[in-house]
Amino acid sequence: MMNVYNGNVVLNESGEAIVNMPEYFEALNMNFRYQLTPIGKFAPLYVKKEISNNQFEIAGGEPRMKVSWRVTGVRQDPFANINRVKVEVEKPADEYGYYLHAKAYNMPIYKAISWKKQVESQNTRIRGISFNQKSELKK
Repeated sequence: MMNVYNGNVVLNESGEAIVNMPEYFEALNMNFRYQLTPIGKFAPLYVKKEISNNQFEIAGGEPRMKVSWRVTGVRQDPFANINRVKVEVEKPADEYGYYLHAKAYNMPIYKAISWKKQVESQNTRIRGISFNQKSELKK
């Protein structure tokens, strides 16, 4: 889980700026990533000081230059810490060919993992098609 913060800042007469983040920023986030984009012309911008006390410093621009910035941080609150999103989860072999969200892929309901599990656990018929009969529909 990642939080994204962004904005624009105008550099001072030394071609630098301090960007203040929300007061909760460091308590909520970790593993910061920075992106700086000069507006109007090229500038060798860089992060002069990384985030500390909920602020960071930009340098390397011309006086009064406008800079667009973006900072991302990985959430580190208690909920996020126990519910990390897995980038890729291996499916059990019996779920290959089925979808978590079949409708989103314009697939029929019997291609949904939830449909398969419901039919298997209840051993019922859904819309008159049993789990064993679905293979007949492909013909």
